[in-house]
Amino acid sequence: MVVKKKEKGTQVKKGDKVKVEYVGTLEDGVEFDSSKKHDAPLEFQVGDGQVIEGFDSAVVGMKVGDEKEVKLPPCDAYGDENPALINEVPKEALPKGQVLTAGMMLVASMPNGERIPARITAVAEKTVTIDMNHPLAGKTLIFKLKLLEIMA
Repeated sequence: MVVKKKEKGTQVKKGDKVKVEYVGTLEDGVEFDSSKKHDAPLEFQVGDGQVIEGFDSAVVGMKVGDEKEVKLPPCDAYGDENPALINEVPKEALPKGQVLTAGMMLVASMPNGERIPARITAVAEKTVTIDMNHPLAGKTLIFKLKLLEIMA
């Protein structure tokens, strides 16, 4: 398949495949992700749900070379924290032979076979509290974006 670049001056629209450099930070300035960390720009098809909604919407209307900063509330990012995803489980239900500590990440297997990350938030004598919310749920995210390419 041959990928053609769109004309300079063309604006991004839903359905376009794009390449974007980005830096994602929290409101306190802590960087949580960037395209540099992955050694490549992010490529995705606009409107296909491959990235969070606010990021997807932010590139629409940009032209190659445009840069912008967007502030995404939780509803446009990873959503609010869901208290139903925070559960106390018996220690014996977790892998044996590991020292369990608050902040530790585990992988939980769901009944449908899906595997999702889970963070230990508290360890008691017989139970462990596990949070299966996305680590960025409930957080406002700030992205600095630069559109590098629009592909046909």
